[in-house]
Amino acid sequence: MAEKSVVEKAKKIFENFLLRQGSRKTPERFSVIDELYALPQDEHIDVEGLFLLMRNKGYSISRATIYNTLDLLVECGLAVKHQFKDKVALYEQALTYKHHDHHVCNQCRKIREFSDERLNLIKEAMGREFQSAITSHSLVLYGDCQIQDCDNLQY
Repeated sequence: MAEKSVVEKAKKIFENFLLRQGSRKTPERFSVIDELYALPQDEHIDVEGLFLLMRNKGYSISRATIYNTLDLLVECGLAVKHQFKDKVALYEQALTYKHHDHHVCNQCRKIREFSDERLNLIKEAMGREFQSAITSHSLVLYGDCQIQDCDNLQY
């Protein structure tokens, strides 16, 4: 869960973005920020999950509004969108985002975040080999769950 000051900063960034775009500043759009940033920082959520979460909390909001708002949040740098293998798009908060990579279990679909400095060495080596200033990367490792009695196991 993001600190209140982070959420307020995200809302200010979003408000300025909407003004520059000439888009409407609706309470529903800002409620999406509230709920996305209320999640644990390493949590990834899809539109349907966010829709159900918000409906269960009493929000009156459509899936379309959530889709559109998440697209805007990605565009202005407040959310990151991921597409893991056969899964629907998943989103995570981005204001305090520190680059990380992902491991996705093929069995239970659990997503784990990790960072490893050795990847920077590989990135630098590939940059030299390709004569390229590599500015970003994305790495997703897929594997089969070995966790006994995994809560997320899907049969």
